[in-house]
Amino acid sequence: MSAPHLTAPDTALRTEYPFVLPRGFVDDHGVVHRNGVMRLATARDEIATQTDSRVRQNPAYLTVLLLERTVSSLGSLPLIDTLVIEGLFASDLAFLQDLYRRINQEGHTEAQVACPSCGNAFAVDLAGDAPGGS
Repeated sequence: MSAPHLTAPDTALRTEYPFVLPRGFVDDHGVVHRNGVMRLATARDEIATQTDSRVRQNPAYLTVLLLERTVSSLGSLPLIDTLVIEGLFASDLAFLQDLYRRINQEGHTEAQVACPSCGNAFAVDLAGDAPGGS
């Protein structure tokens, strides 16, 4: 007689988060790249960026380096480097900073919002990967 089949609870850790930039990165050929993926940051990402000489000269540069390391894809760009992150529109940089904070500190990409007309509260997925999201 065989033992009953036990299924382990779903313990898979989500490590990648698709997103859609509000405006998009415009490359040298005028192509707009909006769809991307950000991965969870590792301890190495946090430590290596803080010891970078560019961050010691300008602490605000930490954001650029963290995003360069954790944005794993953006549109059809072959490489995400500091030039790509530096070339983002301010609204897209702010979006990615918020997404980074949400997935690495809060563990989710949702935000509570309220309808400006009726006042009903609901959650939206800021990463844009929820059904109907953009």
